[in-house]
Amino acid sequence: MSPPPVLVAGETLVDFLPERVGSPATVETYRRRAGGASANVAVALARLDRAPWFWTRLATDPLGGFLADTLDAAGVPDRFVEHDPDAKTTLALVTHDEAAVPTFSFYRDRGADTRFEVGTVPDEALDAVEWVVFGGVVLSTDAGRHAARDLVQRARERDCTVVFDPNARPELWSEGAFERALAAVLPLVDVVKASPDDLRVAGFEASDPEALARAVCERGPHTVLLTLGGEGSLAVTTDDAPWAATRVDHGGYPVDVVDTTGAGDAFLAGAVAALVDGHDLPEVLAFANAVAARTTTEQGAMAALPDREAVEAFRADYGS
Repeated sequence: MSPPPVLVAGETLVDFLPERVGSPATVETYRRRAGGASANVAVALARLDRAPWFWTRLATDPLGGFLADTLDAAGVPDRFVEHDPDAKTTLALVTHDEAAVPTFSFYRDRGADTRFEVGTVPDEALDAVEWVVFGGVVLSTDAGRHAARDLVQRARERDCTVVFDPNARPELWSEGAFERALAAVLPLVDVVKASPDDLRVAGFEASDPEALARAVCERGPHTVLLTLGGEGSLAVTTDDAPWAATRVDHGGYPVDVVDTTGAGDAFLAGAVAALVDGHDLPEVLAFANAVAARTTTEQGAMAALPDREAVEAFRADYGS
């Protein structure tokens, strides 16, 4: 079997999703779901028929076994799925507000996702792929930061296109650390997918979405894909982009939102799948928006990720 064109790197963890809105002090029942932004992206790509290699690290405790089974059932290849007998599974307790927007409380002591090791993905694997995708959560520990930086630098030497999602989780960072981590990594990446909130947490101050995207491009990336919630998405590129300098937007799809957890991850997977397939930026945004919008109509991040047939049917309903 030929290698996949995409390698995703990052965390896999367990989300506990509440039965209703409200703080953990008032919610009694939670549902266990596989999660983690990078895991969501890997599974979403598999469901879109673009299964990637996925470099992640799992504990061998019962919840780690649950996560391993989930990745396997989703069709994610296990070549770079590591199993750490000395680790625990990281947990994320999710809280939803009235608009279905999630916040997270992490339980991460000795978490497998904090124990990445430099050099796990060999050079020959990077020679075989064209795209490397990673997120900000892996940068929140020293081990993850060193491992990710090593991976990205070697990927760039091999002309891989490096895609980065800041995925701001302020709960994981000390004051100023997230901003410093992004300042160090942005010059090393080609494509950034982010939300305005992600970028403002990282110290970008522009109020206009296009100005925010251009400010990111000034730090090194040639393409920024900015998600705008119910208003769709925006792409801004520079002269260094393979698809030339441009500005493109898409208004999104109106849906009855049940849960926005994982919508950004779904968008990223949709965008990467469309880019891998060689589509132009208008189609990239349209497809990615459809994947994300379809995801928000059900509860749970990974559980709600649609397959390609569901996305195409969704778009057909909207005539797009």
